[in-house]
Amino acid sequence: MSVLARWCVRHRKTVFAGWLLVVVGLLALVIVGGTAFKTSAEMPDSQSSKAYALLARVSGGAGEATTAGRVAWHATAGSVTSAQVRQQIDGLLDEVGRQPGVVSVVSPYGEAGARQVAPSANTAYAQVILRSDADVAGVEQVLDRAALKGVELTYGGTAFDHQPQPSHGGEAVGLVVALVLLMLMFRSWWASWLPLITGIAGVVVSLLLVVVASHVVTLDATSITMASMMGLAVGIDYALFIVNRTRKGLLAGHSVADAVVRAADTSGRAVVFAGLTVIVALAGIRVVGMGVLTGMGEAAAVTVACTVLAALTLLPALLGTLGVKVLSKRQRAQLAEGVVEDHRPGGLAAGWARLVQRAPWLVVPLALVAVVVLAAPVLQMRVGDTDASSDPSGSRSHRYAVMTSTAFGAGFDNPLVVAASTPDARSKQAFAQLADRLAGVPGVVSVTPVSASADGTAGMTTIVPAGSAQAAETADLIERLRGDVIPSAEAGTGLRVYVGGKAASSQDLADALMGRLPLYLGIIAVLGFLLLAVAYRSFLVPLVGALSNITSILVGLGAITAVFQFGWGSELMRVGSGGPIMYIVPVMIVGIVFGLSMDYQVFLVSRMHEEWRHTGDNRRAVRVGVSETGRVIATAALIMVGVFASFAFGGQRIVAAIGVGLAVAVLIDAFVVRMTLVPALMTVLGRYNWWYPRWAEKVTPHVAVEGTPETQPAQEREPAAVG
Repeated sequence: MSVLARWCVRHRKTVFAGWLLVVVGLLALVIVGGTAFKTSAEMPDSQSSKAYALLARVSGGAGEATTAGRVAWHATAGSVTSAQVRQQIDGLLDEVGRQPGVVSVVSPYGEAGARQVAPSANTAYAQVILRSDADVAGVEQVLDRAALKGVELTYGGTAFDHQPQPSHGGEAVGLVVALVLLMLMFRSWWASWLPLITGIAGVVVSLLLVVVASHVVTLDATSITMASMMGLAVGIDYALFIVNRTRKGLLAGHSVADAVVRAADTSGRAVVFAGLTVIVALAGIRVVGMGVLTGMGEAAAVTVACTVLAALTLLPALLGTLGVKVLSKRQRAQLAEGVVEDHRPGGLAAGWARLVQRAPWLVVPLALVAVVVLAAPVLQMRVGDTDASSDPSGSRSHRYAVMTSTAFGAGFDNPLVVAASTPDARSKQAFAQLADRLAGVPGVVSVTPVSASADGTAGMTTIVPAGSAQAAETADLIERLRGDVIPSAEAGTGLRVYVGGKAASSQDLADALMGRLPLYLGIIAVLGFLLLAVAYRSFLVPLVGALSNITSILVGLGAITAVFQFGWGSELMRVGSGGPIMYIVPVMIVGIVFGLSMDYQVFLVSRMHEEWRHTGDNRRAVRVGVSETGRVIATAALIMVGVFASFAFGGQRIVAAIGVGLAVAVLIDAFVVRMTLVPALMTVLGRYNWWYPRWAEKVTPHVAVEGTPETQPAQEREPAAVG
C-alpha cells in the first residue's frame, strides 16, 4: 500500500491522466453502443413454469407471441351502454386498433365481448391484444389524449405494465447531504470535496462499465440505480477514512507525502479489506439463482471495486496536490506556528466509550432490546409481488385497479391458470371433473370452459379468484388448490395439474428465493468470519461481528416491513399503499447490509487491534478504538443514510424499499450496534477477544490490515489495566 500511495503522490499527473482516459474511453463506447438493459426471464423450476409450458401447448405457441391489455371506462353521465357513450368509445377503439403492433381489439359492444360490461357499476372494458414485441407507446398516446364527455377512462394490464426506469435526482440530494456533513466534520472546503470527487469518479467509471457490460450480460435497468446508490455511499465513506487519517498525520507533524503514505498503509488497508467483504457479499447473491438479482449484485460489486480503486490511486494523488489545504484555516495556522497535536482520545466519542465501559453488563441487554423492538415487524413480513391496487393513489394504474375491481371484482385482473397433462382418456375425464368442482372451491368466483391442445394431451382452464394478486386469500387459494383439491383429482390417474398465473408465479419465485436465503446468509457469514479471523487472529471478534451483522439485517428488514407492508409512510414516498415485500428486496438487504456492517466492524476493530498490539490492554484498546473512529464512523453512517434515504423518494417501489431498509439498518448498525453493543461486549469479554489457538496461527496466512503501527505519543500512554 505504501509503495502504491507514494507512487501516486509523486506521479499524480499521470494518475489524473489515466483516470481521464478511462472515463473518455468508456464514454465513447457508451455513445457508440448505447444501452442494452433487459429483464431476465429466468424462472426457477416450479408449478407455475410447468403450467406455462402446458399452456403453450394448448395455445399452439400463440400465447408467447402476444400480450394483452385492457381499456376500461366508467360512464359518469348516463349509461355505459348508451348511444352517446358507445359512439365515443367505438371511435376511440377503432383508432387503437389501427396502431402498429395491435393484433385485435375486443369491444364490449360486440357479441364476443358481451361479458365485458358491468351494468351495476356502469363500467365496461375492451380487450387489446398486441404482439409481444410491440411498442405500446402509440396506443398509450391515443388513450391519453382522448377527450370524452361523461366518461372516465383508464387502462392497464400486462401490456401496459412498464419496467421501472433508473432514478434521476436522488443522487444529487445525497451528495448535498454528504457535503454538509463533511463540512461540519472537517471545517475545510477542500477536505470536504475530496471524498465526493473520489466517490463520484469511482461511480462514473463503474456505471459506464455497467452500461457497456449490458451488451454482454443480462442486466436490469435498476442495476444502474443500485450501483450508483452503493457506489456513492461506500466511495465517499472509504475516502473519508483515508482523508481523516491523512489530516491526523499532517497535524502530527508529518510531511504531506508521509502523511498520505501512512494513511494509505493503515486506513487504506482497512478500505481494501472492507471493500473485499462488500464485494464478496454482493457477488454471493449468485447462489440465489435469479438472473435479475445476480445482475444487480454484480453491478454493485463492480461499483464498489471501482470506488476502492479510486480511494487507493486517485485520492492519494489529490491529497498530494492539495497538501495542507485539506486542513482548516485554524489548523494550518497552528501547524505554521509549529504546534503539533498529540491526538489524545477526546470529545463525544471518548466520553461515550467511557460511559459504555462503566456498565457494559447493563449496556448489552439495553442495546439488544432496542434492536429486537426495531426488528420485530420482520416476524410478520410477507414476501410477494404488489399489484396495481398498491400503486400511488391518483396514478393511472391505481385508477384502473379501483375501477375494474369495483365493477368486476378484486380478482378480475388476476386470473389463475390451471393447466394439465392429460395423456389418456381417464386423465381427460378426471380433469373435466376437476374443472367442474373448481367453481365450488371457496375463493373462486368463476371458471372458464376447458380448452385442450390439438393432440388432446394437454388442457387448461382459468380461474378468477375473489382476491387480488397480492391478497393473502389468493395465496391461501393457491395453497388449497395445490395441496388439497388437485392431489385428490390426480389420485389413481395419469393426470398432472399445475397452477400458474401472476399470483402463482410470484409465490413460486418468493418461495424459491426465500428458501435459498439462509444458504446465502450462511455463505457470506462464514466468509466474513474467516476474513476477520485471518485479519485479527481472533475467534471471538469475527464471531461478534458476524452475529451483530445479522441483528442489523433484521432491523433493516423490520423497517421495510413496517413502511412498505404495513404502509406506515409509504404514501409519503410516492410508492403507494402497503403490500407484500417484493422478493428481490430481502435478498439485496441481506447482502448489502452484511457487507456494509462488516465495513464498520473492520474500521472499528482495526484501530482496537492496533492499540491491543501496542499495549496489550483490552479495555484501553476498546476505548481508544471507539474514541478515534467514533466520529468518523458516525459521519460516514450519516452520509450513507443521506445517500440511501435520497433514493427512497424516486417513485420506484423496489429501489425505495431497499433505500429505506439500508438507511435504517446503517443508522442502527453504526450507533447502536457498532458504537454501543460491540464495545460493551468486547469490554465484557476482555482478553478473550484476542485469543487464537496455536494450530490456527500456524495455518493462517498473515494479513496486516492496520499496516505498520505508528509510534504512540507519550502523552497517550496509560498504565495497562486488567481485562
